[in-house]
Amino acid sequence: MDLGHPENLNGTLHHAIIRHILDHGHAPSRQQLSGILGLPEPAVTAALNRLAEDHGVVLHPHQPEIWVIHPFSLAPTSFWVRSGDRAWWGNCGWCSLGIASLLDQDVTISTSFGAEGRPVDLHIRDGRIVEGDYLIHFPTPMRQCWDNVIYACSTMLVFEHEAEVDDWCRRHRIPRGDTQPLGHFWEFAKAWYGKHLDPQWRKWSNEEADALFRRFGLGGDTWEIPRSGSRF
Repeated sequence: MDLGHPENLNGTLHHAIIRHILDHGHAPSRQQLSGILGLPEPAVTAALNRLAEDHGVVLHPHQPEIWVIHPFSLAPTSFWVRSGDRAWWGNCGWCSLGIASLLDQDVTISTSFGAEGRPVDLHIRDGRIVEGDYLIHFPTPMRQCWDNVIYACSTMLVFEHEAEVDDWCRRHRIPRGDTQPLGHFWEFAKAWYGKHLDPQWRKWSNEEADALFRRFGLGGDTWEIPRSGSRF
């Protein structure tokens, strides 16, 4: 494969980062990526910046180091995803299910309702989520998520029931968005993150993302995105 082609390098770099986080629990340094990819560090820095422009990674504002590479956060969040003796931070409910989908084994996700209520563990057992009737709330319309993706992810939280979502939104003055049962969204998350360990990964186009939303019945204003433009 020609790593000189930006799209090829995006996929290879993305795979190297995801694989390292899965295996080690933290992101690789630029020096480590240089050794993995066989590229000088300045080329790795340029590649990270290109991947960030393509919404494949989120870098720290003042240095080209990895902050988020969905579904993983490299800083503490309200979601802790455990499998065996390994564990990771998920950015949100969606991302935490995405981490579980990459593992193909039993997983426990520790969080709390609305990031403020009583603690709750979510269990993936034999490919199914046990607490499938709980909800994920999506306050930010998908077309606006990348305006501030850290904030958008931080509000995609788990709730016990619809009335709890209504009360939470009222108290925090956060818009009421769509809610999805965890059981249904687990199936979507497996499809959404299904290629994240592929060395030839590439970001979903808006058209592809829209098709996936529709395939899983995700509709209404929350899930409306432009059919063209930057990759979702």
